[in-house]
Amino acid sequence: MASVTYDHVWKKFGDFVALNDLNIHIEDKEFLVLVGPSGCGKTTALRCLAGLEEVTDGQVKIGDRVVNDVPPKDRDIAMVFQSYALYPHMTVFDNMAFGLKLRKVPKQEIQRRVEEAAAILGIEHLLKRKPRELSGGQRQRVAVGRAIVREPKVFLFDEPLSNLDAKLRVQTRAEISKLHQRLQTTFIYVTHDQVEAMTMATRIAVMNKGILQQLDTPQNLYDKPANLFVAGFIGSPSMNFFPAHLRKDGNDLFVDTGDFAVKIPEDRVKTYAPFAGREVIFGIRPEDIHNPQFAPPGIHAASVECKVDVTELMGNEIFLYMVSGKHNFVARVDPRTRFHIGDKVQLVFNMDNFHLFDPASDRENPVAIR
Repeated sequence: MASVTYDHVWKKFGDFVALNDLNIHIEDKEFLVLVGPSGCGKTTALRCLAGLEEVTDGQVKIGDRVVNDVPPKDRDIAMVFQSYALYPHMTVFDNMAFGLKLRKVPKQEIQRRVEEAAAILGIEHLLKRKPRELSGGQRQRVAVGRAIVREPKVFLFDEPLSNLDAKLRVQTRAEISKLHQRLQTTFIYVTHDQVEAMTMATRIAVMNKGILQQLDTPQNLYDKPANLFVAGFIGSPSMNFFPAHLRKDGNDLFVDTGDFAVKIPEDRVKTYAPFAGREVIFGIRPEDIHNPQFAPPGIHAASVECKVDVTELMGNEIFLYMVSGKHNFVARVDPRTRFHIGDKVQLVFNMDNFHLFDPASDRENPVAIR
């Protein structure tokens, strides 16, 4: 088993900076997810660790060993790709055993490892089949099994569920989580899907334009995003943002968007009072906007008048796309809500869970302005 460290890692392709001074330490047996939009550098970071890309500057370590100049085959890692990369003419057994045969592992040991991996993944009955006889989910299990038999120190997953349908993705990500618990090995997993990241990770590294934006537990990323990018990327539907300014009225403090104003709870006025009169970006998640009839008891509720633009009935909840003056936002409300398109209604914002960001730095106030 091993930890993994990116120590001031840079990767450039000509003038393009794919990784910008990346610093991450991944603990032994941790499940770390690298997440971000296409082109953010997450796959490049994985490929630098695997030895498939050469680091421009900095060090990549597996345990205490710097592996910058170590060939991929000697790094003691195993990688599962988005494309299953199975040999079509080989059986499942031979696909899983192929890497071991190249290393001249004894036949008896190969048999043991393949059978154990197949049992873990529930594919013992598929060992004699060819890839064309398998479903997408079964092929993905074989690809994972091929990694397991190597018994590596670190498993690398590069968007392994992208080719699966929605239902199978949910099932397979649960299986990968259980696999991590069973193997007790370091997992590093790349995805653009923040739901995958939130449900699987011990910690998540959010990346954008080659820069690490925030590294934290899933819950802390959701509750305490470091900046606008993280706040907008984590959560589905994403957080609503409103340009606003902080307005003081006597002892009260309001977030004023021009079309509506919401009062900051008394217990948080002291924190934000020094920034009265400043421009801010007000953020609130769709799940913190409620139909007043079904709002949770005991919250600091601020009422906002708005018009229903679009409704999406999801069964267990309703997404309302709302308009208030020049502002558009999304609310995630109780399924008993009976609003219709064009209705002028009152919604309440849960002001226990709002966020304020500094427009100049994109950082959350008051952290960046202290």
